[in-house]
Amino acid sequence: MAKKKSDASEGVTGSAGSEAPKPYVVLARKYRPATFDDLIGQSAMVTTLRNAFASGRIAQGYMLTGVRGVGKTTTARILARALNYEAPDSGNGAIDKPTIDMPGLGVHCKDIMEGRHPDVLEIDAASNTGVDNIREIIESAQYTPLVARTKVFIIDEVHMLSKGAFNALLKTLEEPPAHVRFIFATTEIRKVPVTVLSRCQRFDLRRVEQPVLAAHFKKISESEGAEADADALQLIARAAEGSVRDGLSILDQAIAMGEGHVTAASVRDMLGLADRGRIFDLAEAIFRGDLPAALNGFASLHRDGAEASEVIGDLAEAVHAIARVKAVGEEPAGESLTAEEKKRLSDLASRLSMPYLSRAWQMLIKGLEEVGRTPNPDVAAEMVLIRLAYTADLPTPDELIRGLGGSAMPARRPALAPAETRTSDTRPTVNTTTTAPRADAEHDDLATGDVFDFVGDDGELDDGDALDDDEQTSLSSASRLPDPRSFVDVVTLVGEKRDVKLKMHLENDVSLVKFDAVAGSIDVFLLPDAPPELANDLREKLNLWTGRRWVVVLSKDAGQRPIGVVRREREAAELEQLKQHPAMRAVLQAFPDAKIAEVRRLPGRTLDADDKESEAG
Repeated sequence: MAKKKSDASEGVTGSAGSEAPKPYVVLARKYRPATFDDLIGQSAMVTTLRNAFASGRIAQGYMLTGVRGVGKTTTARILARALNYEAPDSGNGAIDKPTIDMPGLGVHCKDIMEGRHPDVLEIDAASNTGVDNIREIIESAQYTPLVARTKVFIIDEVHMLSKGAFNALLKTLEEPPAHVRFIFATTEIRKVPVTVLSRCQRFDLRRVEQPVLAAHFKKISESEGAEADADALQLIARAAEGSVRDGLSILDQAIAMGEGHVTAASVRDMLGLADRGRIFDLAEAIFRGDLPAALNGFASLHRDGAEASEVIGDLAEAVHAIARVKAVGEEPAGESLTAEEKKRLSDLASRLSMPYLSRAWQMLIKGLEEVGRTPNPDVAAEMVLIRLAYTADLPTPDELIRGLGGSAMPARRPALAPAETRTSDTRPTVNTTTTAPRADAEHDDLATGDVFDFVGDDGELDDGDALDDDEQTSLSSASRLPDPRSFVDVVTLVGEKRDVKLKMHLENDVSLVKFDAVAGSIDVFLLPDAPPELANDLREKLNLWTGRRWVVVLSKDAGQRPIGVVRREREAAELEQLKQHPAMRAVLQAFPDAKIAEVRRLPGRTLDADDKESEAG
């Protein structure tokens, strides 16, 4: 295909026997597709157009959208060529109608593909944005074509037109003359009014997949007489990000740099990419928790020209590739990988757990943002590597749970231990027979040893099964804390456990009705801002922290004022009283701008009446 296009291009640019040297044409222009068969990665669009032309269902307007370099303008020219295709000798039954199948250059093909046909007008909307420019198009559309069958208007970057220009175009676009067709191209489809989109057939030109791009570049390299390594073509295809034009520009530069031999090393040097093999070495050092090796590896990559953001981004891609191999297997996840890379990824995937890979991915993505906005990207990248290396030997969740249950915590080990000391599946396993209390009772299902007490909507405690011996043993095995003797003690215990959200609700959104420390019963009334699940949440956590059974019942009637409200009122009163003290008045008079920021109780001072009232519950 590429060879055929090359021959056709040579026929356009000059004869083979010309003695004058032909001017050099960049690959992106030399191998620009001339027919729909030359287009790569757009089979859905080609099939749709082929069927439409065969049945005579040719639309008056087409909207082509896609990223830069994917072939929008080229497709528009091929479509204009198909609309005006006329065989050189139409008198012998040759094709003389709109067709997708164009066996050779027609009467108008050469001029259309070179952008100089009088009946195929290309307009750049970026520089012709106004209503007057559109009025010229509308006026020109009233006249029949000069030499071709159809007058075609190709408007590139159509989203740049002004609102008035779009409005001026609507009527003609909806009901154009029979000899007129419109073809629009844009990279910003969202900026095109829906009134225009509704009058066009839309085709989304897809990013060309990396394996397809690499195969295409291989054909072009062979046609140019250049030798290109498979790894080098994969790097170019990856850097192109689905854009054929960008990839051809890189390939053109790589051929010139390598003097006809394109290698992966030369492409990396040219693009400032990090060697993927060295990225895997860096990743392994991080996974082992080997910080010196990781920092030295990063420094080596940086000396060779790799940017800090590129290294962190490549590490994130490596983690993603490992996770994909672990999730779906080597073959489905490794279409764009070399055999050596697949082997290394499979080895890493067998030795790393999915939770650790997920954690590493999140840290790298966050680190990439930090590297992008810090004044010193290299320092930020090193800090990202340090954090990753120090999290490599953190215990797994099941190890933490066993540790809370009284078992000895295992020795800390890196996420990536030597292959011979680890099994092929290192996903964390949960011991379903353990009686340890839950470390994350707020979110997960109740573990063995928890008590099922539920408070109904009417505030009454639902009947539940009595505790059996195993459940009693589970509660008694928890790390006991002193039983709270008052509701203030409960709030204090919640604060010591650093459950800030629950503590704030208990202080401000809960009215205490009754507190029975002996029976382990708490009656509360929930104010409007309290979450409905607060009672069960408090009960579960008290069971966990104290090792005994508690019951929290919702009351229909309010009781005491929230202890947070009482405390703030008392503090405000104390502050006003303090301001009236002669010594403090003298200070405030001497320093008018001074403010009392905090009042602290002296050690040994007894509680006042309000304190006693709040604890009496």
